[in-house]
This record gives sequence, C-alpha cells and structure tokens, in this order.
Amino acid sequence: MNDAADITLWLAAARDGDTGALDRVLSVLYRELRQMARRQLGANQGATLNATALVHEAYLRISGRTEAEFEDRAHFFAYAASAMRSVVVDHARQRLTQKRGGDLQRVTDLPIDLAGTVPQDGELIALDEALTRLSGVDPRLAQVVELRYFAGLSEVEVAAVQERSERSVRRDWQKARMFLLASLKSD
Repeated sequence: MNDAADITLWLAAARDGDTGALDRVLSVLYRELRQMARRQLGANQGATLNATALVHEAYLRISGRTEAEFEDRAHFFAYAASAMRSVVVDHARQRLTQKRGGDLQRVTDLPIDLAGTVPQDGELIALDEALTRLSGVDPRLAQVVELRYFAGLSEVEVAAVQERSERSVRRDWQKARMFLLASLKSD
C-alpha cells in the first residue's frame, strides 16, 4: 500500500476515534509540515518560534479537536495551514503585548513574493483580521489566501487541494488580494 492510501485509511480511523492514527499521519507527513512551517515563518524565524515548534504547536491544535474530520491528505494539509496561521498570529500578538508601545502598524500592500519575508507582528495581526473578515464574505477565497500565503503552496498545489482548476485559483487569489488590500487600507 502507498503512503497516500495509508494516510487516507489512518484519517478515516482517526474519524472513528483511533487516537494513534493521527500520530501515524503526522509521522509520515512531518517533513512536509516542517517545510510548510519554514515557508510560513520565512526570514522572521525567531528563537522562540522555529519550524519545529510551529509544527508541534499546530499538531497540538489539530489533535486537540474533539472529533477529527479529515477526509484525505489535502484536507489535512488545509487544516494544518490554518492551525499554523493561528499559531503564528497568536505568537505575534504575544510578542506585541510584551513590547513597550507595541502599536499595530498599517499594512499598505500584500507581499507579491510569497517566498519573501513574513510581515512584522502588527502587520501580521492586521492581515489576520482582514482574512477573518474575508472568510465571513467568501470562505473559499480565504482558504486560497491561507494556502498560498500562509502555507506557501503554489497555485497548482492549491488547485489540487481544492480540486479546482489553476485558472480558478488564480482568479480567486487576485480577488482575495484586492479584498484584503482594500480592507487593510480602510483600517
């Protein structure tokens, strides 16, 4: 049996209450999750939050769900990206509260280079708030941003996760960026 089939079976077992099944999924996908975490942290990896810590924190949030509902590998990665986003934003908020005069900074544009640096703490929090507003308007667009920006997936990878065409993902990415830019400029 291949890894994809094993993962699907383990995710089904986790849905049925097998707590060890999610651990097996993590052990098989650990390297990919660390790569996702490194992309999300970018150049701003601090001593208190590195890729390993981010994967572990996200895993605790994933495993802390009362009922695992991951249909397949793609669904697991989509949730992992969301969990990592949450950890990074919480970490940024914590650092801001520890700084003197930790005022939020206004974001004037979204980074076009996804492999570039992650925004500063205040910018990251503002982006998270705008993304939360976007998810209230269109959850699919918000997921595209989460997967592209926070998880660092390409349009091809996002299309595979969402089971849609690359062209549709590209249009959604453009719409989402316009919404977020407008939302950030109005803050």
